[in-house]
Amino acid sequence: MKSTATFGIGNRRYLGNKFKLLDFIKSVVDAHCPNVRVVADLFAGTGAVAYGFSENKTVITNDILYSNFICNYAWFSSERFRSKYIHKKIAEYNEVNINAANYMSRNFGDTYFSKDDCKKIGFIRDDIERRFKSGEMNFKERSILIMSLIYAMDRIAKTCGHYDAYRKNVQFDEHLEMKMPVLAIHNNPNNRCYNEDINTLISKIECDLLYLDPPYNSRQYCDAYHLLENVAQWKKPKLEGVAKKMDRSSLKSEYCTRKASSAFENLIQNANSRYILLSYNNMQEKGNERSNARISDDDILRILRNKGEVQVFEQKYKAFSTGKSDIQDNKERLFLCTCV
Repeated sequence: MKSTATFGIGNRRYLGNKFKLLDFIKSVVDAHCPNVRVVADLFAGTGAVAYGFSENKTVITNDILYSNFICNYAWFSSERFRSKYIHKKIAEYNEVNINAANYMSRNFGDTYFSKDDCKKIGFIRDDIERRFKSGEMNFKERSILIMSLIYAMDRIAKTCGHYDAYRKNVQFDEHLEMKMPVLAIHNNPNNRCYNEDINTLISKIECDLLYLDPPYNSRQYCDAYHLLENVAQWKKPKLEGVAKKMDRSSLKSEYCTRKASSAFENLIQNANSRYILLSYNNMQEKGNERSNARISDDDILRILRNKGEVQVFEQKYKAFSTGKSDIQDNKERLFLCTCV
């Protein structure tokens, strides 16, 4: 078996990914938030911001998508795992050739991936679940292998980095290759990872710094990443439409709707933190209607000022988008609330 290549937390295309903004975020925290020991990243997405603080702080992550929760559990949980076992399974999966049809090949063959790669994806995901249920691997090892599969799929998918639609009449010139994530061997034992609605979870969380990166506009993340969510959950649901989407009604976020300001106000009122740091770009009226921000600056400032003293920091930033909006002078803003 050939040696296994590796990947890090930043090696994933994801709407709103803050990996390239970590230095900006950390500089604001270092300068204005002394004695932070516990950081809660409750719209965690791929976990990039939590990762930026994980080396010397306790991190709490949450995301409503199970596919993101699995990745965050793989990166941050303190459950032990067998590195040699993971290497061995990834190498075996990379070498396998599958002829039999399965859920993936029947539903997704020659869409986002070739039919052969879909057969391989379906086999691997079935095998991971079978070995987990038999007790051969623990939840951390299952999470690492599912994450490796998700990252491998994302690298070769015939999309623009999301799954609202697949590109037609293309050559499937890249094929599935799982890699080994570069993981910390000993994570902080106080780290916690959740897969809950944030407004329900917030009353259970106590932290020094509450970092919030909610969706900015009407584009639901469960629509953009339904395929990866399907593979992570692996319930093999019925699919609909050309894009082959599963039922996502339970995964819709109020932060993408006209209820966003009300949801945000409820969240801040129930937050138990010394500092609240909100990422929200200046998209209030810049893109098309779907791209425009769902929470106005006036509402953000009013809600945060009811909690404490507010400062605003900004940095120019070209965000990863769905490619449908030509956005000029885009800036990422950080609203820092020092709670009273």
